[in-house]
Amino acid sequence: MVAKGVLLQLFTTLKQSPDVEWEFVDGSIVRSHQHATGASTDERESIGKNRGGNTTRIHLAVDSYGLPIDFLLTGGEVHDIRAAPELIARLPEADFVVADKGYDSEPIREQIRKKNGKPVIPRKSNSKTGNADMDWCLYKYRHLVENAFARLKHFRAIATRYDKLARNYASTLALACCMMWLPM
Repeated sequence: MVAKGVLLQLFTTLKQSPDVEWEFVDGSIVRSHQHATGASTDERESIGKNRGGNTTRIHLAVDSYGLPIDFLLTGGEVHDIRAAPELIARLPEADFVVADKGYDSEPIREQIRKKNGKPVIPRKSNSKTGNADMDWCLYKYRHLVENAFARLKHFRAIATRYDKLARNYASTLALACCMMWLPM
């Protein structure tokens, strides 16, 4: 069932009509259990090695209601700005794309503008241009993506990764996202 991508197809079917006036993007790190690593395989694992141990980063996008639209898995050492172009390219067009300072980059802002959206991303403190054009009222709703991570991490298999292969963990994550969409 996992190898065929049935759970990912189910998630794709459920998310057909998101409210994409606003899209919120963020990343969160989950610890990988020691048994999730081991013998090398040819398939993608998305497990990063660093001082804190084995970790995976979930890059998640949610809609105006805080429901997951799409996600991307990378190793834990991969910064948000490196995975953002791929995730933003996969998202539907939105009026506003809201993210934190980790996504502060002109190429990211330009990619959002090319998709007819307005980036709501605060600039870093060392920026020369400042935050004069920042919509702080809309930025306060960024908690929706943080709440989505909190709801996803209630699932034990998401909070601590036990799967070796990225496709298996992605299927588990897709199932958890489906559970968030079902009450709608």
